[in-house]
Amino acid sequence: MRVLDYEWKLRPLMAQRGMYATTDLDPLLRERGITLSSTQIYRLVTGKPERLNLAVLVALCDALGCEAGDLIQPVVVATARRKRSTGTTDLAPVEARNSRNRPVRARITPAE
Repeated sequence: MRVLDYEWKLRPLMAQRGMYATTDLDPLLRERGITLSSTQIYRLVTGKPERLNLAVLVALCDALGCEAGDLIQPVVVATARRKRSTGTTDLAPVEARNSRNRPVRARITPAE
């Protein structure tokens, strides 16, 4: 199975343009009709957004003079392969299957 993720490259793009503070982005977005709080801009710059309004994405691309592919880079995540079956079947009764996952009670015997 192929699992995809992405890298969010807003901060490096801002740095290439001499923008090192998150507040540098606010006036550029406002000029393009996007009003975000300082907290939202901080999260957008320093974090990796899970959801992003397309109007914000377009405004970022216009403000930074880049394309969406410059901001978002797809990455293939390495995944572990499923283990192969050992050939044994687990047909034991439910009690026996459940007892394997439970800790064994310690037995305390009095000293003689």
